[in-house]
Amino acid sequence: MKGLIKILVLAIMVSSVMSCNDSSAPNYQFMPNMYESPSYETYMAYDIFPEQQSAMLPVEGTIARGHTLFEYGSSTAEYDRAKAELVSPLDSTQVDFARGKELYDIYCSTCHGTKGDGQGNLVKREKIAGIPKYNDAARAINEGSIYHVIYYGKNAMGSHKNQLREEERWQVAAYVMKLKADL
Repeated sequence: MKGLIKILVLAIMVSSVMSCNDSSAPNYQFMPNMYESPSYETYMAYDIFPEQQSAMLPVEGTIARGHTLFEYGSSTAEYDRAKAELVSPLDSTQVDFARGKELYDIYCSTCHGTKGDGQGNLVKREKIAGIPKYNDAARAINEGSIYHVIYYGKNAMGSHKNQLREEERWQVAAYVMKLKADL
């Protein structure tokens, strides 16, 4: 009986020691800084960063990957210059009206209407004032002016440059020109 108790006590001790072993986690870290890197809050002061701020501006003259430089400003004079000079880089084979319609329906139709007649949902519900039709004589728009307005916004319309990539902006501009021709 004493032997059975000794075996039972030994088995309990061995199982308790083995249960503390975690084989899924490494027991030694060779480079702990790679596993436990310090986190930095965006606008807090830190001695290791220039001017003690971790949120730094991009290097002057650099352009983010996938973006191009837009050489027109946001003023009315720059809008007129874009209207006169800016042309679409897409040729007729690259214009995809189905994709343009899809993007237009997402970003534009709530205000401008699905036909470009200025009768979007927000106008019908009287949330915003009326929007002129694309084919109004006083509104001589072209692809350059449409692209500029998408990029910077105009009047009550805000900028959509962060929602649409460059190629998508041109697709929407081409689709708007199609809607203007259909009206």
